[in-house]
Amino acid sequence: MSSPEHRTIALVGIDGSGKTTQARLLAATLAGAGRPAAYRQNAGGRAWFGRLATRFGRRDAEDLLGRRTMLLAESLLRWLAIARTLLRRAVRREVAVMDRFAYCQYASLRAHGAAPAAERRARLAYRLFPRPDVTFFMAVDPAVAQERILRRGTDTESLAYLTAADRAYRALPEFADFVVIDANRSPEEIQDQIKFRLSRTAEQAQPAQRRVRVRTLVLAGVPVVAGAAVLGWQLAESL
Repeated sequence: MSSPEHRTIALVGIDGSGKTTQARLLAATLAGAGRPAAYRQNAGGRAWFGRLATRFGRRDAEDLLGRRTMLLAESLLRWLAIARTLLRRAVRREVAVMDRFAYCQYASLRAHGAAPAAERRARLAYRLFPRPDVTFFMAVDPAVAQERILRRGTDTESLAYLTAADRAYRALPEFADFVVIDANRSPEEIQDQIKFRLSRTAEQAQPAQRRVRVRTLVLAGVPVVAGAAVLGWQLAESL
């Protein structure tokens, strides 16, 4: 299905677009084809804080922590999750199928109305990570996404926010490099699209991505401190 150049595959998009379902399916398909692939979730903790908020009688994560503090916590937790994913990929020599990536944080900051400086600092911290070999953008109608979220029954999202998040993804400078997938279809049809597009892009990996192992291993040292310092600076300014 894919060539050795595809060592990191990311699925991004708004909540309810099917990222988790499709990332799990793709990892299982690659593993079934003999590739050492693993599903890796790069969550930012917003859902967990949301559940915690309800226990304390608050509306959501932002009602519990405040918008700026929640965005900072999300940025930090997602940074740590991605670092862990890439380190595991390097050590285990696996194909990492990533549910979310740094782009999700940039879109979240924009959709939640963060100041441009917050995104600049996030980009400074996240620039330590090499870009995925291929990034699939799960393009879904916000109304369809909201219906799926309501159906799963674990959380809620307003149509206004989902629309803003979709706009934020499409406005990212990296969007032109995303492989757009029609995520309004059935899970089986979506997976067929992903597998087809993955095979088409297998020979198009950028040469810079072939150095990912060296860059990933460096994450074990000084860059961790640098990233923590940048995010710590943002935390200090948010309090």
